[in-house]
Amino acid sequence: MNMTSAVSVAFDPLLPWTVLAVLGAVGLVLVLLGLRARARGTIWRLGSLVVVLAALANPSLIEEQRKPIADVALVVVDDSDSMAIGERRQQVQAARESLKRKLGQQDGLEVREVVLPPSQIQLGSERPGGTRLIDAMRSALIEIPQERLAGVVLLSDGQVHDVPAGVPPELGGAPVHALIAGRKNERDRLIVLEQSPRYGVVGREVTTKFRIEDPAGGTAPVTLSVGGEVVKRIDVPVGRSVELPITVGNPGANVVELEVGPGTSELTLDNNRALFTINGVRDRLRVLLVSGEPYQGERAWRNLLKSDPAVDLVHFTILRTPQKDDFTPVRELSLIVFPMRELFEQKLKEFDLIIFDRYESGNLITRDYFRNITEYVKGGGALLVSVGPVFATQRSLYRTPLGAILPGAPTGDVVETGFKPKVTEIGQRHPVTANLPQAGDPNKEPEWGRWFRLVTSRTERGNAVLAGAEEKPLVILDRVGEGRVAQLLSDHLWLWNRGIDGGGPQPELVRRVAHWLMKEPDLEEEALRATAVGGRIEITRRTLATTFPQVTMTSPGGATRTLDLRQTAPGLGVAVVDVDKPGLYRFDDGTLRAVAAVGSPDPLEFSDVRATDTKLKPLVEATGGGLMWLADQSDPDIRTVRPGRAAGGSDWIGLRRNEGYTVAGINQLPLLPGILVALAFLMAIASAWWREGR
Repeated sequence: MNMTSAVSVAFDPLLPWTVLAVLGAVGLVLVLLGLRARARGTIWRLGSLVVVLAALANPSLIEEQRKPIADVALVVVDDSDSMAIGERRQQVQAARESLKRKLGQQDGLEVREVVLPPSQIQLGSERPGGTRLIDAMRSALIEIPQERLAGVVLLSDGQVHDVPAGVPPELGGAPVHALIAGRKNERDRLIVLEQSPRYGVVGREVTTKFRIEDPAGGTAPVTLSVGGEVVKRIDVPVGRSVELPITVGNPGANVVELEVGPGTSELTLDNNRALFTINGVRDRLRVLLVSGEPYQGERAWRNLLKSDPAVDLVHFTILRTPQKDDFTPVRELSLIVFPMRELFEQKLKEFDLIIFDRYESGNLITRDYFRNITEYVKGGGALLVSVGPVFATQRSLYRTPLGAILPGAPTGDVVETGFKPKVTEIGQRHPVTANLPQAGDPNKEPEWGRWFRLVTSRTERGNAVLAGAEEKPLVILDRVGEGRVAQLLSDHLWLWNRGIDGGGPQPELVRRVAHWLMKEPDLEEEALRATAVGGRIEITRRTLATTFPQVTMTSPGGATRTLDLRQTAPGLGVAVVDVDKPGLYRFDDGTLRAVAAVGSPDPLEFSDVRATDTKLKPLVEATGGGLMWLADQSDPDIRTVRPGRAAGGSDWIGLRRNEGYTVAGINQLPLLPGILVALAFLMAIASAWWREGR
């Protein structure tokens, strides 16, 4: 740009302006008095005063050599995922090329461009989701001085999720223009999630609330899936809020997906799904503990269960059996009547876990009630049997209807010798006994304390995860129908609690066994899990087998990929995969399935993908800019306007002309040289004397 010059008058007073003002006032008063007295030469004295004051003000003529500064136009391009719909990206690209050409022809204008890419929507980020176009604009404006900003041009489909209520101060009065890609009045079916529960009690229902938006109206088919499994299919009316009950099936994360079928007019199917996660929590567990004859370990069981505030314990101890007849009346055999019918018939299904500790047959509970317990387990209940020496006799629980579901059958022998419980080969792969504290090297004897009694049994079903003396089964776990059974073939677990011979992990072992009986997902021996952290998914496969099957991953777009698992521990295989697209990822190994929700459960980016001008319109109008649809006006005219003038029309956008400059050089010329001032002063004084002498 060419240099320009500008001339101005500047003052560099020899005395402060206050002093000059006082001198001028005093002189003016004297002159006025002279005029009032009609003294001769007063006008010339006034001229002398003016000359003196002008000389003291020291005026000079300043000539500046000015170098103009280019104004800056900022172009902000929305390249988020929703811009891939239809011809939006093509429209924006054509507009970018046109702007680049026309703005490049403007003299004294610098063009800067910032592009908001899809990576701005960070997976796993705590930042708000959606298209943060204004944030990108404000970040770029920080590097542009406000006095140089000519205007901002936004190229977007209008689905911007961070438009402020007021005008950003970084604009400094510059206009904002919006060029909208897409078509007016676009039609799209989408699902809007109005209410999604975050927590729920396992086994109980929670309610989600949603509605379907579709310009076509009518009804729409909706599929409800939990954990990748279809739970329900319903038809819902379009445009009305619908409440849908969901049963929380498992503790921990339950990934819920609502999907509406495609409509007659669709821009994308990504907003036909809504994802959210319900964290299942257990209510207070109701445990029934029935102890046989008293022994040292009875209190250990009771204290262990009572120490958990989430457990409601009902405990009965058989202090005296009916066979021990000493003519005591039956009504006096207990402090309270043993409520057998209430416990084992009326309210049996209200218990989450039933524990028999050294109980023997014939101790009050009839065979019919044992059949009820058997059916309770097959229907989904949980049973833990801790046996004593009587289990090897004719009074064994195995000889009751419970024998049909007990995995270990007694051989009739009791081994009473010191031994250390040992994790079996399959127990090293089972989550209940894998990595138990102090287990040590599986090829060596564990660091636990010894037990001294074992009821020998043969494993007919299930898995023996702990072994005792002579490698005989000590702890057996088994699934029966929908329920589960655990069998502890010794009554010396309490020795660990007392710390005898070094003790052992009694609380941890009982906790894991109880949680496995409660179907805790983390303790499933055959499980496939997928956990999303940011843009990375970790897939874990727990199995009792010695090899891991391949896992097929299906991305939200339908693409598949085969993953090989790497063994990190016995029975545990892991694979890690990086992903770059939010949504629901599905995993299948041919037997088990798992899902992982990546990114925001309800992404703003695809909550509504219809092109619109309503979101950016308030900002554009507040700054005096222009708004137009690229489908109607793909090549708007560019004009320069003065500050404060209208900066936009139906087919043109205006850029503010700031006329900034820097000073390249200065030439200074005094207006009142000393000799000229002296001559003027002498002439004024001489004229005044001459007038007085006449």
